[in-house]
Amino acid sequence: MMQSLLSLKKHFGYDAFRPLQQEIINDALSGRDVFALLPTGGGKSLCFQLPALLREGVTIVVSPLIALMKDQVDALRTSGIAATFLNSTLAGHEARERLRGLDRNQFCLLYVAPERLMMENFLERALNWNIAQIAIDEAHCISEWGHDFRPEYRELKKLRDVFPDLPIMALTATATERVRGDIIKQLKLRDPRCYVASFNRPNLTYRVVAKSSAYQQVLDFIRGHPNESGIVYCASRKSTDALAEKLTKDGIKALPYHAGMEPRERTRNQEAFLRDDARVITATIAFGMGINKPNVRFIIHYDLPKNIEGYYQETGRAGRDGLPSECVLLFSVGDVVKQRRFIEEKSESEQRIAHQQLRTMIAYAETRHCRRATLLRYFGEIWPPGSVEAGVSPASARRSAAEAAATGQEISCNACDNCLEPRETFDGTIPAQKFLSCVHRVQAKQGFGFGLNHIAEVLIGGATEAIKKRGHDQLSTFGIGADLKREQWQRIGRELLRLGLVEAAPGKFATLSVTDAGMMALRKRTPITLTKPIETPPKKVRVPRAGEIECDEELFERLRALRRKIADERDVPAYIIFSDATLREMARACPQTKSQFAQIAGVGQQKLKEFAEPFLAEIGEHLRSDSAMTSSSQTF
Repeated sequence: MMQSLLSLKKHFGYDAFRPLQQEIINDALSGRDVFALLPTGGGKSLCFQLPALLREGVTIVVSPLIALMKDQVDALRTSGIAATFLNSTLAGHEARERLRGLDRNQFCLLYVAPERLMMENFLERALNWNIAQIAIDEAHCISEWGHDFRPEYRELKKLRDVFPDLPIMALTATATERVRGDIIKQLKLRDPRCYVASFNRPNLTYRVVAKSSAYQQVLDFIRGHPNESGIVYCASRKSTDALAEKLTKDGIKALPYHAGMEPRERTRNQEAFLRDDARVITATIAFGMGINKPNVRFIIHYDLPKNIEGYYQETGRAGRDGLPSECVLLFSVGDVVKQRRFIEEKSESEQRIAHQQLRTMIAYAETRHCRRATLLRYFGEIWPPGSVEAGVSPASARRSAAEAAATGQEISCNACDNCLEPRETFDGTIPAQKFLSCVHRVQAKQGFGFGLNHIAEVLIGGATEAIKKRGHDQLSTFGIGADLKREQWQRIGRELLRLGLVEAAPGKFATLSVTDAGMMALRKRTPITLTKPIETPPKKVRVPRAGEIECDEELFERLRALRRKIADERDVPAYIIFSDATLREMARACPQTKSQFAQIAGVGQQKLKEFAEPFLAEIGEHLRSDSAMTSSSQTF
């Protein structure tokens, strides 16, 4: 363990590991197969990079994104680590030179795309190298059950036959239990140690805002975060292009990214974003996997995501350096309608799953409870940690968490809109009674249930063909809710679903029925509290945020400018020199000697050697000018 810690400080500049890193590294060094699920920003890369430094031979890293290999290798080289990559961006002579270097054992890390690795002639040559381990990044791509299946990853299952004695490490940031099992099966991992870290990202703040003037809302938010990088996710290629163009006209350098663009243009735009030449990238879900930019400060969802898994992964691209970052979702009923239209184009079996996923996404957007707790509960995790007694099953723990939410006993996370500024509630007993009664009477008349839209139509006294045909205009509940709009009844119905008073059958039509709890509430006229809809953006409430590093902001900006200058000279993204978190530590501690500079988190031996002098000079200059200004003001 001591050797690992010394190497961590020497090469990466850190004194301690993140959760589970030490255990994963120990297993890798002992030659075991490992499966690791660590959320975005959880430090997956270190789990194979550090073992590669502590043993002889080369670690082959399988990565699906050739556009990012160069940046990852540049970051390692800047830290004094012998790493290289092989992909189609290299000229023939460059590739041959790197292969000769591998033949001579000159590298400890090789990044390669799956399709190149699995070429027969490449594998034959690799058999002559001293390979220590194979690490498969974004391992969920191998599973057809995953959200980002890639056929070329399927070929990786042959690795066990080609290299029967090599330890294999599979890593991903998001995978359900089913996908985890499929990854292990497909890669033929042998008795692997499996590690699943917490899905909680404490430095992220989650907000949902009622979508009104969407473009203006996005523009105002970005203008309110000057000098910060962010991603705006859109549902269509058309809106991605239009949004980037409008932002640029309004003085914010933004570039689009989607699958309909020419590959070269996509790569060019991605690199501009990684290097801070563009402050904002507007993108479809095609953008993001493997993005190594640690200083993304905000994620905006311009349109409603299809499911929680995608939303979680996309928001996870913010704040990888641990500094506070914001995730904003613009939500409207119109977006729900659009998503349902997209779903109608799928096969019947796909529709059933997609409708359920969309209902879960809507429930997250409309909930009045802690968004962090809601997200984590979806992934089977309880927040806050330790709030459930040891020995309690995961299912029981989830039920306990849901009950705490329903009774308002949740503990505030202080980092979501619902905790920072709780939504207004009202006595909804009468409308709830009307809704429950209507569901019950419709089902009693027909012998089967109807969907949310039909119930809302009956309540407002709609003259639809379905209502007349079924005789639902003769029910006592027909028209008793004419004082409210259809959308209001739909919202009430969704909240009663979340409260467990109504349940929806699985499938496309999601027919409603009153639960036992709902029947009891109906008979006993139990008081029911409902939530007012999201109408205006929440006010900014100032609370200490997880990961916050208070420092001399003027010095931080000076150090950012210096970092950019050095990065441009080296033709690498700025974060490869130092992360924002490291710069903020410098601007807080103001080191004045090399030994003090070496104590800053993120300063390893190589970076101390190369960058201490210019950064110490900048800090010294700032302190002198600051001191001079103080003296001058005291004179007057």
